[in-house]
Amino acid sequence: MSKAGITVATADPPAPAVRPLPRRRGIELALIVLAVLLSVYGYCAVGLARHGALPPGAAGYGAGLGVLALLAHLAVRLRAPYADPLLLPIGVLLNGLGLVLIYRLDLETPGDRAAPAQLVWSTLGVALFILVVLLLRDHRVLQRYTYVCVVAALVLLTLPILFPAVNGARLWIRIAGFSIQPGEFAKVLLAVFFAAYLAANRNALAYTGRRIWKLQLPTGRVLGPIVAVWLVSVGVLILERDLGTSLLFFGLFVVLLYVATGRTGWIAVGLVLASLGAVAVGRLEPHVHSRIETWLHPFASIEAGEGANQLAQSLFAFAEGGMLGTGLGLGHSFLIGFAVKSDFILATAGEELGLAGLCAVYLLYALLVERGFRAGLAQREPFGRLLAVGLASLVALQVFVIAGGVTGLIPLTGMAMPFLAQGGSSVVTNWSIVALLVRVSDSARRSYDGQDAR
Repeated sequence: MSKAGITVATADPPAPAVRPLPRRRGIELALIVLAVLLSVYGYCAVGLARHGALPPGAAGYGAGLGVLALLAHLAVRLRAPYADPLLLPIGVLLNGLGLVLIYRLDLETPGDRAAPAQLVWSTLGVALFILVVLLLRDHRVLQRYTYVCVVAALVLLTLPILFPAVNGARLWIRIAGFSIQPGEFAKVLLAVFFAAYLAANRNALAYTGRRIWKLQLPTGRVLGPIVAVWLVSVGVLILERDLGTSLLFFGLFVVLLYVATGRTGWIAVGLVLASLGAVAVGRLEPHVHSRIETWLHPFASIEAGEGANQLAQSLFAFAEGGMLGTGLGLGHSFLIGFAVKSDFILATAGEELGLAGLCAVYLLYALLVERGFRAGLAQREPFGRLLAVGLASLVALQVFVIAGGVTGLIPLTGMAMPFLAQGGSSVVTNWSIVALLVRVSDSARRSYDGQDAR
């Protein structure tokens, strides 16, 4: 600046200080405490309703769940301080509620107690969560193992063919009284493979090939490998009569293909193919055909004098629950039979918590999925974006398929409700999904805070 022939130098104004993003670990801890307290309250409510006194294991249950949740929180605080603060508390609350519902149903089946085993599996699931958070410093490392993941997934999907069918489907590996469901682990591995392959080939998928109507069809060289993997996995599942997981993989494939290319035509193609496949399998596969008949005529067995089938009992349970429910421990959903702790556990929630409680459970799942999508959208690199969206879509699709089946919206598929239902493989897998979402969300927020995600 010049004044009276004298030049005066002026300094540039100082740059505004960049405020670091809040880590929000205190919020996470408070929500975890609330989740544990709600779970303990439900456990005590069941004991008071059934026996008029607090259950003797209430203190141990609360302490065990609280210690597991605290260890998981410390792992996040140490290795993923920028992670979304809602993911872990939602997992704790859903897992705790599942243990409460299984314990409540155990009271009706004293010879078949599932809650202790489910607690052990939950412990293993939280341990896997901690290991993933501590050891996987960067989710992009998984991209190096694209083909290892797909080979492992196909091997896991194929193994149940070697074992006898249970309830019309080959889903489990049973050795010396110990059983696991390999398809649960395979779905995470396939999500990693789909995300890695589509991230590496997204431009070729979106902008090369032949255009038919409003859909840009990629070349066979690009689309062929991923379609082949999907066809093999779905074909194996059809042989095993696991139509629920087949539908889950198909939905995952279509969703990630749409996210990778941005072409809405893939959604239309997916719906058409899903409809054609459902009609074909429903007509040709007797096991599936019987489920469709039960779905179309849920009260036919009552009219024939054979008593209510599982779907009819489930609908009766939802009707009995009304708006506010009968109260924990006061319902009769155990009349559903052998699948009440697994496929139909949502009916217990609907009867004893009512429509209000059921909507709260649905909102927890919706919030978990939304935070997963948010973590994906915040990612600046394609693999993390596709991985988060794929994992969140797995949860969304599974909840839709199961909830639709037990409420009569769609035919039953025989899958386990995430975190709620009895099933060790399922609860361990879902904890690994939450761990990966925690890792992706931490990486996204670190990048916006100017830190190296690694």
